[in-house]
Amino acid sequence: MDIFEKLKAKIVEKIDCDPSKVTRDTSLIGLGIDSLDTVEMIMDLEEELGVELEFDEAVTTVDDLVKFIEKRLKEKENA
Repeated sequence: MDIFEKLKAKIVEKIDCDPSKVTRDTSLIGLGIDSLDTVEMIMDLEEELGVELEFDEAVTTVDDLVKFIEKRLKEKENA
């Protein structure tokens, strides 16, 4: 399961942008994604992945968000 690709698809759907503009280094703010958008995407991913992600970290790039999600998934596996 590639979290980056799932998140990228969510971002493209959310803001209707060219997928090539979404890389791991892309700033969320630069894409026009605010904290509310981020929380909504996290909630969608929680449903899709079947895990509670408890969004409690500051994220600024797509990669930050990917790492956050991967960390939460790993914590669930190890619980």
